[in-house]
Amino acid sequence: MTHHTKLSDVGVIGLGVMGKNLALNIADNGYHVAAFDVDTAKINAALEQEHHERKEGLAPRMVACNNLSEMLDKLVSPKVIVLSVPAGKIVDGICNTLIESGISSEDIVIDTGNSLWTDTVKREAHYKGKFKFFSSAVSGGEVGARFGPSLMPSGDESAWKYVAPIWKAIAAKVDSATGLPIERFEPGNPVTEGEPCTTYIGPAGSGHYVKMVHNGIEYADMQLICEAYQLLHEGLGLSTYDIGEIFKRWNQGSLNSYLMGISAEVLQQQDPETGKPLVELILDKAGQKGTGLWTAVSSLQIGCPAPTIAEAVYARAISTQKPLRVTLSKTLVGPEKQCLSQTEQNEFIDALEDALYCAKVCCYAQGFQLMAMEAKEQNWSLNFAEIAKIWRAGCIIRATFLQSITQAYEQNASLENLLLAESFSESLAAKQQNWRKTVAASVMQGIPAPCIGSAIAYYDSYRCETLPANLLQGQRDFFGAHTFERTDKPAGEKYHLDWSAKQRTLIKM
Repeated sequence: MTHHTKLSDVGVIGLGVMGKNLALNIADNGYHVAAFDVDTAKINAALEQEHHERKEGLAPRMVACNNLSEMLDKLVSPKVIVLSVPAGKIVDGICNTLIESGISSEDIVIDTGNSLWTDTVKREAHYKGKFKFFSSAVSGGEVGARFGPSLMPSGDESAWKYVAPIWKAIAAKVDSATGLPIERFEPGNPVTEGEPCTTYIGPAGSGHYVKMVHNGIEYADMQLICEAYQLLHEGLGLSTYDIGEIFKRWNQGSLNSYLMGISAEVLQQQDPETGKPLVELILDKAGQKGTGLWTAVSSLQIGCPAPTIAEAVYARAISTQKPLRVTLSKTLVGPEKQCLSQTEQNEFIDALEDALYCAKVCCYAQGFQLMAMEAKEQNWSLNFAEIAKIWRAGCIIRATFLQSITQAYEQNASLENLLLAESFSESLAAKQQNWRKTVAASVMQGIPAPCIGSAIAYYDSYRCETLPANLLQGQRDFFGAHTFERTDKPAGEKYHLDWSAKQRTLIKM
């Protein structure tokens, strides 16, 4: 992309935490940015930070715009405009203002917010002919946006070809040989080596759908770690510092991940005011922005089992019921706490590590199967090996574990479920006894572990060639004449038993 002395390469609208850091990242990688926000203080803060971080001798790479018309005048054509604003009506408001300001049909507007994927599909159709509405989900939070996020773009392929050099430059990078993140959190010194954590996902909406499922997996992954913490804290009586040490050790093995690493840090952080463990002073009411809920709802709508993701959403919901939990904690009866020897404690810690790994496999299996089922429904051609690859760095669920998922899909691109991959099925077989011990221990000690427990129920359900749904279909036919299929007849043939008759007869429908 050619740089001009007066014109900028990229416009960024919205200079909150994510927008400002994306703008600085783009500028770091040699592109000139025209920046706008309705709050002039945010524009000034972004310009000041760019000036402060810029290497001596370099010309400014960020200019302020007073309005969207001025931004359009300051951009090379076709214009690339990045929206970093809250999802919803504000996106449409900005798009309409851009139309009024003279945006052209060849210009590209990229929505990087947490938009619902169906809204993205509608917007692409609505703005067709006025400009190219493109979307790119962003994962990695504030630091990721600044130094390299995982980017999930989707929409018009011709727009992607133009945007791709910018996106590949600003994305997180991994070492192509090891799959490990290449991290360098230095302003003015971006990571240019390695594989970029971005790839074209597919048609409009697919990128935001993939990001939605990413967030659903994130909910479950976080809750699994929290359940492990509670089992160690309440079950074994370990201090938060000691649990942090265990998490650090686990982070050196198959459970290595960004979330495991930060969990260890949170557990070992002292409160600056009291000197006590900070985590013990944080109110146990979890917030949520809705993407986990969207994932759970999507799984229910399409009929894809994702119980661990759904349980993670419910766990946040029950955490908000603090007053009721306080009341019921004084009245509901639970089991007596068990005292374990040091040997038994060590065995439990090892078992819990295996349980966490197994539940994590199931959580990812649910997410990837959900993406596959929705892709089939929407006629998207998703590349799951590539999706796993771009999650290896930059994003919140980045983990070495994703290298194994990448390999599983490279070996079989049409894999229906990760549980079918030999590498995972063998690991689960080796660890499942410890998984069961962990779930049994949580039940016997009265310590809730809904995600670990739902994951093993998911695993066992898929192990069952015959489920009790035969009785369920009999019940449905009894009260509602909903019919059933027979195991001894051709698939697809429907039958009903005349349950109300004295002589019950079978009716072929």
